[in-house]
Amino acid sequence: MKDKGAPVRVCQRHVKIPLLVSRLILGGVFAYASFDKILHPYEFAEVVYNYQILPDGLVNLTAILLPWLELLVGLFLILGGWLPGASLICNLLLLVFFSMLVLNIARGLDIDCGCFTVSGGTSSGGQMLWYLFRDSIFLLMGLFLFFFSFFVRKQGGSR
Repeated sequence: MKDKGAPVRVCQRHVKIPLLVSRLILGGVFAYASFDKILHPYEFAEVVYNYQILPDGLVNLTAILLPWLELLVGLFLILGGWLPGASLICNLLLLVFFSMLVLNIARGLDIDCGCFTVSGGTSSGGQMLWYLFRDSIFLLMGLFLFFFSFFVRKQGGSR
């Protein structure tokens, strides 16, 4: 009888390289994305404000804390430490970023996403669609990491 609540058994050999590649790419993206924001918090606060999502009182706090969270998540993904937590936070952030892009496209706002640089300005609608496509790829990679961090039992030892 199969236990429906048991984690899925998957041969780890087949997913070891894709997991490593996903971890390193997402970790690198998060770490890289944090640097300019950490160095230029005022400019990043303007980017956050342009999204017109948060109350004014949370804009500066977000502009200060979010880049450091991105850096920590990126480092944990790269180093492979605390992987379940890092993949969970990574996916939550990716969902928020993706949702904010969709919302701003739907509202007709033409803003720079501020993803990797805070040197602002407006973007073209085509560039916003590119951000959406790029973030959807990141989100798929994040979901892959999340699934294997939480739902796949490592096989080892006795069979």
